[in-house]
Amino acid sequence: MSTPAPDPENNPAARQRLMRVLFVAVFMAALDTAVVGPTIPTLRAAFDVDNRAVALVTTVFVLFSLASTALMANLSDRHGRRPVFLASVAIFALGSVLVAVAPSFWMIVAARAVQGVGAGGISPAASAIVGDVFPSEQRGRALGLIGATFGMAFVFGPPLAAMMMMWAHWRWIFLINLPIAAFVLWRGAKVLPTRKSGASGAPLDFAGLVVLFVLLFCVVLGITRFGDQYTGLLLWPWSLAAAAGLLALFVRVESRAAQPIIPLSLFANRQLAITYTLTTGAGFGMGSVVFLATLATLAHGIDPRKAGFVLLPLVVASMIGAAGGGRLMNRLGPRTLMVGGFLSLALGYLGMAFPQLGLWLFLAASLPVGLGVGIVVGGSLRSIAIDEALVTSRTAAQGVINMGTAIGTLTSAAAVSALADFSGGGAAGFGKAYAVVAAIMTMMMLLTLRLRRG
Repeated sequence: MSTPAPDPENNPAARQRLMRVLFVAVFMAALDTAVVGPTIPTLRAAFDVDNRAVALVTTVFVLFSLASTALMANLSDRHGRRPVFLASVAIFALGSVLVAVAPSFWMIVAARAVQGVGAGGISPAASAIVGDVFPSEQRGRALGLIGATFGMAFVFGPPLAAMMMMWAHWRWIFLINLPIAAFVLWRGAKVLPTRKSGASGAPLDFAGLVVLFVLLFCVVLGITRFGDQYTGLLLWPWSLAAAAGLLALFVRVESRAAQPIIPLSLFANRQLAITYTLTTGAGFGMGSVVFLATLATLAHGIDPRKAGFVLLPLVVASMIGAAGGGRLMNRLGPRTLMVGGFLSLALGYLGMAFPQLGLWLFLAASLPVGLGVGIVVGGSLRSIAIDEALVTSRTAAQGVINMGTAIGTLTSAAAVSALADFSGGGAAGFGKAYAVVAAIMTMMMLLTLRLRRG
């Protein structure tokens, strides 16, 4: 039997080792959301499926990840972060294997569901572990690194997947997860804290979990079908209407549960309620990046195969925003930092609203966009959730942040594409869409002012 690692709460070196494990695990799960995009045309051709079917590769992963986030967060608060974190990594690795060896398209869809279950538990548990073992003066930087993985994965994922497919089979995109997961499981078993959170032993809230899954299914279906020329006009309004009804049912079920899958007390806290709204806005701001390469090709004649390179200034700025935001959080406070992040996004996307002014404005505007993404998806909102939530619901509080970010990202993809199409398409259409994005980021900035100072 291995010797227990030093307690990371009282050992800086142990905290550094722990942070490396958490960062690698969260980045692995976040990256898998982003690398699928470039594989879609290949999967469509390889298995002879249409666009609606192949979209399930992404939709199913997101749906099961969202549902799993609530379940794994609840189990983590019950039984401790360590077993749930390691189990989530193992499930994610199993899903990766199943995708890589799947003989049929529908096996890939099922395997992506398994991957989603694992991915949903990794980030909330990692953030809660940071809250448990890091002192408050170091928590901002650590959470900034955890949060930055999503922005980094969203920007780095597509070009990385495209390069891998140039050199190897698409299945290797998923097989590469195996050595990474093996490292996390090996090191995690040595460095993760073993204490339990001390939550009650009430029965698992199965009713709440089932209602939440169906609710999230309706939300994801409504968002992903928004703007669809054929089925969207029928599906998205009815799906979102059903989601509204299920939300009321979910609140009723959770109010009666001994230990709800998502504690409603989280939303009774004004700071947390604002934080979760801002989290969805942050996801919207991050997700809107996905069409910038398309705008560059339409407005400035960039070769589609090289369009990713025009986003390099955005990538660098995003890394600076994430790292700098984590360092400045304790000095400036989450509120001030988030105001600056949303203001930066608003200014950057406003610049994208004028594609007719040339490539240099596009490149200049990409800098505040990248800086803002790095800040708003960093650790500020996670830090507020840790400070405001009880220890026994700390992982659940982090899980809701993940759910809000994912829903915001999905919404942005549907909204920007629909707005561009409704505005005539082409560069001008995307310009008008990004003007709306800039307005939404401004609204998020004003909402941030309602957070407490400090």
